[in-house]
Amino acid sequence: MNTCLNHLHGKKKIQYIWDYYKLPVVICLIFLYIISAAIYGRISQKETLLYTALVNISAGGQLTDELSSGFLDFLDASSSKTELKLYTGLYLTDNPDNPNHEYTYASRIKIVASIDDEQLDVVLMNKEAFDAFSQNGYLCNIEELLRGTDTGAAEEWEPYLVNNTVILEDNADDVLSDSSLSYQAVTDDFPMGLLISQKGLFKKAGFDDDVYLGVIKNSPRMDMAAEYIKYLYAGFQVL
Repeated sequence: MNTCLNHLHGKKKIQYIWDYYKLPVVICLIFLYIISAAIYGRISQKETLLYTALVNISAGGQLTDELSSGFLDFLDASSSKTELKLYTGLYLTDNPDNPNHEYTYASRIKIVASIDDEQLDVVLMNKEAFDAFSQNGYLCNIEELLRGTDTGAAEEWEPYLVNNTVILEDNADDVLSDSSLSYQAVTDDFPMGLLISQKGLFKKAGFDDDVYLGVIKNSPRMDMAAEYIKYLYAGFQVL
């Protein structure tokens, strides 16, 4: 084959090589593409600083930008290397007459999966969602979080602390199987949220109903969640 190759020139030589080495060349090209794609993905992948969610509330384009990219500006973080994940379109309700049952179920699955995967840190929500997160034990004691981090003087955020109730254990399953039983539950009550619709970004956005902030208790980014609260409070001081 080498003798034949030596007698070929130009296009005929290239065609000869392609005919005999087509398969290994294609395999090498595929291999190089996979390696290049992996390297590019590693280099271009952004670090997620915080996972947040809007539950039972919606935000316009400007507020969405302020809740996401505005936080990166506050941290002076590079938008090409870091990001804030903001989940939107989530809806929770215990109303049995809710016509959007399938949509509510999908939202619940998304929320639970995100919490289990430690990919949800801060939740911005209405009262119904705040009650649901609280009762299921998803929220941390936000007063303890704020006291343990540098989020400013206590008098700035203490007026906005909101207590709620977590159900530690109950007999709901027994009541379902025996209607003669009365519902009983062991509960605890502590500050689980901040009322954030009275000042700052949410007041400027014109929300009619109260909006609450809660921090997921298994979040591995508690310090960053505190920074996010500080960012929202920086907005409080503007108005």
